[in-house]
Amino acid sequence: MNKSIALLAVAAVGLYLLASSIYTVSEVEQVIITQFGKPVGEPVTSAGLKLKVPFIQEINPIDKRVLEWDGNPSDMPTKDKLYISVDLFARWRITDPLQYFLRLRDERSAQSRLDDILGSETRNAVAKHELIELIRTTKDRVPLRDALLTDAEREVGALVPIQKGRKEVEREIFAAAAEKVRVFGIELLDIRFKRINYNQSVRPKIYDRMISERRQIAERFLSEGNGEAARIRGNRVRDLDKIQSEAYRRVEEIRGQADAKATAIYARAYNQSPEAVAFYAFTRTLQAYKSIIAANTTLVLSTDSELFRFLKAMEPQEAAPAMSGR
Repeated sequence: MNKSIALLAVAAVGLYLLASSIYTVSEVEQVIITQFGKPVGEPVTSAGLKLKVPFIQEINPIDKRVLEWDGNPSDMPTKDKLYISVDLFARWRITDPLQYFLRLRDERSAQSRLDDILGSETRNAVAKHELIELIRTTKDRVPLRDALLTDAEREVGALVPIQKGRKEVEREIFAAAAEKVRVFGIELLDIRFKRINYNQSVRPKIYDRMISERRQIAERFLSEGNGEAARIRGNRVRDLDKIQSEAYRRVEEIRGQADAKATAIYARAYNQSPEAVAFYAFTRTLQAYKSIIAANTTLVLSTDSELFRFLKAMEPQEAAPAMSGR
């Protein structure tokens, strides 16, 4: 009985020791073995079941995947003294787990150190470049312009020439920061600007300048439009006067030709005999009477007037029989 209990106890202790000495390494991690708090041996980077000294040694798993760093937006000045809010992100991984463990121990410490290094290098890079260098993607990118704008209009609000561009600034930050984080067993894989925005204090000034530039272009369009409208109205009045004068001249020409033809016709009709001439003179005089004499018209004519000739030739009517009987 006592032997059985002893065997069970030995077996239990053996199983416990075996369980304490076996550990697993995942595909996405690597392990540092520490003994009394100090690393021993080489880092374990391959996945599978591993052995360690129970009770004395401890395992410290370290992630070997690509990790992300996402910094908080921070305000910083540019070379042209404009305060901007820069939001940055980066990707990194642990390439030397032993150095990483000795200097940083865990990922929270690594993130804090990345905050310091990347934030400092970003500040230095932003302070050395003007705002346009940080906004433009590359130095060779040409902004789109309205094809209808003239050369003078395109100069309004034109971008100043740049030397590098945002990608080159990102490379500068990456090169400087990668060298500093390498001593911690970290490889910096990539770094990018997530967002660059104006600081709240300078944003109204920037917007006012943009608005003034747009207004300047709008005023130029408006003045040119008014000038073009005035030119079109002037051309319209000139063309209308020309058309009216040409039409009036043509009307007078047609009227003159018609009068000439009518006169010729009348002349041929009334010059055939002396009687025809006398009849024409009589009819024309009657037409004149009809035109100039109305109900209450008073004419003062001399006796030798041509207009009075036919009136003078008219005999007065004889008195009626009733009148003659008196």
